[in-house]
This record gives sequence, structure tokens and C-alpha cells, in this order.
Amino acid sequence: MPLTPQFAEIDLNAIASFKGTVIVFSRASRTDRAMRKINTLTRGQLDRLVASSGFEKAPDGSVHKLAFPTNLIAESVLLVKLGEKPSETELRKAGATAAAMAGSNQLHVLLPNEKAVASFVQGLALRDYKFTAHKSEKPDPSEGLMVYANETSAIEAELIELMAEVEGVHFTRDLVMEPANVLDTVEFANRLIEMESLGLKVSVLEESDMEKLGMGSLLGVGQGSDCPSKIVVMEHKGGGDEKPLALVGKGVVFDTGGISLKPAGGMEDMTMDMGGAGVVSGVMKALALRQAKANVVGLVGLVENMPDARAQRPGDVVTSMKGDTIEVINTDAEGRLVLADVLWYAQETYKPTGVIDLATLTGAIIIGLGHENAGVFSNDDVFSETFLKAAKDSDEGAWRMPLGQAYDDQLKSAVADMKNVGGRAAGSITAAQFLQRFIQEGTPWIHLDIAGVASVKTATPYAPKGATGWGVRALNRMIADNYEI
Repeated sequence: MPLTPQFAEIDLNAIASFKGTVIVFSRASRTDRAMRKINTLTRGQLDRLVASSGFEKAPDGSVHKLAFPTNLIAESVLLVKLGEKPSETELRKAGATAAAMAGSNQLHVLLPNEKAVASFVQGLALRDYKFTAHKSEKPDPSEGLMVYANETSAIEAELIELMAEVEGVHFTRDLVMEPANVLDTVEFANRLIEMESLGLKVSVLEESDMEKLGMGSLLGVGQGSDCPSKIVVMEHKGGGDEKPLALVGKGVVFDTGGISLKPAGGMEDMTMDMGGAGVVSGVMKALALRQAKANVVGLVGLVENMPDARAQRPGDVVTSMKGDTIEVINTDAEGRLVLADVLWYAQETYKPTGVIDLATLTGAIIIGLGHENAGVFSNDDVFSETFLKAAKDSDEGAWRMPLGQAYDDQLKSAVADMKNVGGRAAGSITAAQFLQRFIQEGTPWIHLDIAGVASVKTATPYAPKGATGWGVRALNRMIADNYEI
């Protein structure tokens, strides 16, 4: 669970006895009562910090540390430099920076009396994440988060939705961080079924159901594993009778590459190949927690790609639920085979207003965009721009990539309707072109290739190294701004 803020009105006389880390804010044109009180207690130390050239040259949103302040029990005071009209992004990023600097200390945040500062608290909670489920020695947990303001009601109300979003992000991170021997397809499905307690309707398609539906594309991927393939469907109905927005996630709980075996070096990272399903799950949790007034259905295809006597071979031909046949050139291009059937099922069953799929689909997108942006592919300019705006507002990197007939032509097969790969050139684009073949005419669609952003080797502004939860906040914002009644 993320940090849960506790609220109280500011008692200036109690500040000297606070333990841990105290956080205050500075503006160029004014200071608040809490900052003036701390400056008095510390005999002008904050004044000297503000007057320093380093503070003066620092950008708005920067955080400055005063260690072992005079006359305070606290180990440190963090002074946040704010602009006159700080944006949500500036505040959120400053909160995340403060959380990283504070470590596991108890936090006392002395807020200016402004509703928008709630984004700062969200940033604190986003950055304060540790995955310790499998460590015998647990690091010291954060001791708590106290938020002080003259009027707390407005901040508390805004934080209800912001903290629901944080819980969704942390849920996604937990799923992505779990090893595959813990989070197999059965356990993944069980964790999603537990969200029925939040008001979601959750159903599971088993292999026998998929066989009846003709999902040969998805079933072929998992046939070499002892873990049963599953599709989990999560429905959130908060928007009346409108058709839902559909979110579809790739959930390969471990990807060896199958018979097209991956190199040993780095294969341990393939526990995160269910990142797309993790994001969809996190979004659905956030929507349920904040009781979003929208209709959204989340579908995740859960499989394990293993080499075995039963495993799919290069050169095999499978038949999708749509009826198209696919020549499997490379069994390590399995995610698109999973998504093809789930995308078709989502459209046939729910007739959605739009479809967004997420997948750690290609290494090629990392070569193109690194770890700063997810690749965005779409058949609809308005739909795409709606997502890109939400991603920008959420400070989650996303960059639109091209589609076109020439790329689609690379998928031509001599023995089937298509191949599952189009060669090395433009690998992330041809993967998207493959998926577009399973989007019905007139359905707005976005494909998000999150291979570079789902899990990273170094800390990001909002997360320590490891799983990031990228996409939960952007999709939640997109839904809040465009789909709620």
C-alpha cells in the first residue's frame, strides 16, 4: 500500500518536536507562516539557504535539504522552491523528489493553503515504493505521512482520486515485480478476481472456452507450458448505458522465447513481459477505487511461453478467432499472437467505443525511443491526440509512430494470410501493423508499445528502479477527461 496521508491543522508550536523530515515551501514573492516559524527556530538558516546562489539559480520545483537543523528534533528540513503558479507536474515531480531525498523518514508536510498542492502529496506517494515481498530482511518502512494545512477539506477531497491513482500504479508495480514462479497465470487471475470486492465484475475464460471460440493464435503460445492460458475480463460500469472503452493487455508471465529461445543473458527480466496486463489491471483498480463514472472493460491475455515437446514451432500455422491464418516465423514474437485473439474477442463481445492495447511488445521500440517514451500507434488522429494529451498532463512520456501499407506488406506469407514478423527493419511498426489487422473497420484503436518504459534499470522521477507503473496515470486521466458522464 502507498503512503496514506493523515491530516491535521497546522500547529506552529509543535513543529520543533516533529521527528523525521519536515517539508516546507518557498515562493519568490512571499513565505508562509510555517517557513517563517522554522526560520526563527533555526536562527535564520532558511533565510541563508534562500539567499544562496544555488537556491536562486535552481529551477522552480527543486528541493533543497537543510540537515540537522538547529532547535528542531527533525533530521532534516526540505525546502521546496515553487513558482508563482505551480503546475500539477511541477508539484508532483517536486513531491517525488522530496520522497527520494527523505528515504524512510516520517514525513511532515506543511502545505500552503492551496488546493492544487495535493499533487505534491501524490508525488510523495508515487515515489515511496519498495518491493520487499521476497526479502528476509525488510528495509525500514516509511513511518508515515502527516499533512498539515490551515484548511484540509479541499486537499483531502482532491486526494481521494489522486491516491486511487497511486494505488493503481503500485498494484501494477507489484504485479510486474513478482517472479514468474509466484505470479503464474493462475495466481495472476486470482489477484484480479479479488478486485470483485471493489465493485468490478471479473470473469475468466479458460482454455476450453478459448478452444470453442477458435482462439488458435493465443492458445498456440501457451501450449508448451504447464500453466494454463487464461483471459481475465474486468468490467467497470459507472457510466450508464454507453458502450465501454476497452483496454487490452499482453500478459506473458514469463517469456523464454519458446523454441526461438532467447539468449540466457538478461532472460531473467522476462518476468516483466506481462507489463501490459499489469497496467490494464492497475487502471481498472484505480477506476474502481475512485468510482469513476465511465464504462470501461479491461481484458488481459495470460500465457507462459515455454519450450517443450508440445511447444509451437517456427513454421507452424495457427488460425485466429477472426479466422485469419498466421505463419509463425518466430515463436519469440508471441505477444502479438496473444493480443490478436483478445482484441477480436473484445470487439465482438463489447462493441467498444475505442480500443487501447498495451504490451511490452518489441525491443525495437527501445532502440527507437529508449526508456523515455512509449511508442504510440493509432488508426485515429483524434483518439491518438486524446491519449497523448493525457500522457503529457500526467508527465508520462509517449511518442506517436507511423503506420502504412509498405510496413504492412512486410507481413505477407507464402503459406498463410500473414506472418507474425516482418523482418528486422521497422520491427515495432510491423508489430503494430500485425495488430491492426485485428481491429474492425471503424473502431478507433491505439497500440502502446511499453517495452522501454514498463521496467527500467535506473530510478525515474516517480519510481525507484524496477517496475514503473507507466500508463496507469495517463489512461486514468484520459478516461476522467473524456469518458465520464
